[in-house]
Amino acid sequence: MRNLLLFILVLIGIWWVRRALNRPNDGSGAGSKGRGAGRGNSPERMLGCDHCGIHVPESEGVRDGERFFCCEEHRRLGARRQEP
Repeated sequence: MRNLLLFILVLIGIWWVRRALNRPNDGSGAGSKGRGAGRGNSPERMLGCDHCGIHVPESEGVRDGERFFCCEEHRRLGARRQEP
């Protein structure tokens, strides 16, 4: 019985250490308070591609001067002309 209890305690210790090592270290303390703290509270701005019109987050797109594109390929192809 003592060996079983010791084995269970060792398993709990291993689980606790692995959980502590896998936790992201964002420097904001423990628990769920720190989740998402690095991103801020405001949502990221979505911009439309000047070639295809799809909206993507600003950080994932590509800028070419004042123009915004969803990918490098569309930046290379350039802005699509507006048809009347």
